[in-house]
Amino acid sequence: MIRTVEAEPRVSAPVLAAYSYCEAVTGQQARNFAYGIRLLPLPKRRAMSALYAFSRRVDDIGDGALDREVKAVRLEDTRAMLARVREGAVDEDDTDPVAVALAHAAETFPIPLGGLDELIDGVLMDVRGETYETWDDLKVYCRCVAGAIGRLSLGVFGTEQGARGVERAPEYADTLGLALQLTNILRDVREDAEGGRTYLPADDLAKFGCSAGFSGPMPPEGSDFAGLVHFEVRRARALFAEGYRLLPMLDRRSGACVAAMAGIYRRLLDRIERDPQAVLRGRVSLPGREKAYVAVRGLSGLDARHVTRRTVRRRA
Repeated sequence: MIRTVEAEPRVSAPVLAAYSYCEAVTGQQARNFAYGIRLLPLPKRRAMSALYAFSRRVDDIGDGALDREVKAVRLEDTRAMLARVREGAVDEDDTDPVAVALAHAAETFPIPLGGLDELIDGVLMDVRGETYETWDDLKVYCRCVAGAIGRLSLGVFGTEQGARGVERAPEYADTLGLALQLTNILRDVREDAEGGRTYLPADDLAKFGCSAGFSGPMPPEGSDFAGLVHFEVRRARALFAEGYRLLPMLDRRSGACVAAMAGIYRRLLDRIERDPQAVLRGRVSLPGREKAYVAVRGLSGLDARHVTRRTVRRRA
């Protein structure tokens, strides 16, 4: 059983300042994520912001313009900071607000901090310029950079007492992370190509005649780019369907947060599916009013009830 923590003792001024920093980073850098965590109680929202701020720091190192060797050193420095958090060696007056906030969050919630080590491992794969021959290869990367975030988030959310199948909650959280990451990969295919990165599996690219890559607003000549996108969309939808089994295991507000974030990405998939070449022309996004609708739907519990009914029908 994963413990749920609702109450929080008084938070000191230095820790509040550290959380405020992390919340500012989250609001500026992760609109979809920030939109979802607004539905959480304050202690959980702060903890999620601390997780995001740490993750953002790791991602920024990987995406920056430094040499590979320097990036690797910076990432190991970040891992050392994480070790200090794990060992309880971060004081409230530490000069690093992310370390202070993360340390407090880890004291308040049963966060599996090893997931942040996995994130660093995944970004090191980016730094090394790794490519992926098969979906099984890509899954290893996705589990590091996104599945781990799902499991970390579950440490903050906790699960409902007596929920059926709760022992599989980490698995479902991991799978939902994979679904979000595959959606990100589809959305950013042109941007990643311009940065010299290819994430989609090489055997999928070859199957649809897209091995030449995506250097412009048009797909490779003679390719079936739409077929490639629709194939990956179906894969992502299957991951969402499996990961959504997590929702009935969460309390109402945590479930609403997850449903809102996942719902935004599912709607991005809908847009990509309708117009596959849109991802080659620019970043596909949702207007604010549509995000608000997704949030209301999540808060109403519609998605969780839908998953519960579907699961019951399968067992019948």
